[in-house]
Amino acid sequence: MALVEQPYVVAGRKSPAPARQLDAAWTAVVEQLHAGQFEGLPIVVGGRSAGARVACRTAADLGATAVLCLAFPVHPPGKGDDPSKSRLSELDAVDVPVLVVQGESDPFGMPTDGSARTVVKVAGNHSLKDADAVRAAVSAWLADYVTSG
Repeated sequence: MALVEQPYVVAGRKSPAPARQLDAAWTAVVEQLHAGQFEGLPIVVGGRSAGARVACRTAADLGATAVLCLAFPVHPPGKGDDPSKSRLSELDAVDVPVLVVQGESDPFGMPTDGSARTVVKVAGNHSLKDADAVRAAVSAWLADYVTSG
């Protein structure tokens, strides 16, 4: 497992770079890791919030076998009624197993289960402060995914 921080976070900025820059930085790091210490291992990509979107958008190009989304931002807060603001297409485009762990009262919306997508609701909002609930959801999914995937 490797934890990757996006360049804008490392630089101390609060707002992310454009999607193409985030995706390019992510892809470069994952490709380097997969060619190095993780060579030959299956790739499960994931992220939290904007990082979850990046993981979804790049999963196919990286040959990911699964995607983990923590607090996937379905839409900007207060924009759930505006279909043009939806980001579900990024989540729907993933063709491998996906786990979404989402706070029950997340102002960024709640995705639904799909054919290869499992959504686990935990107490809280977009911050996912209940680390034990998140850990339990991810551990259970990974254990099931590893044994059945």
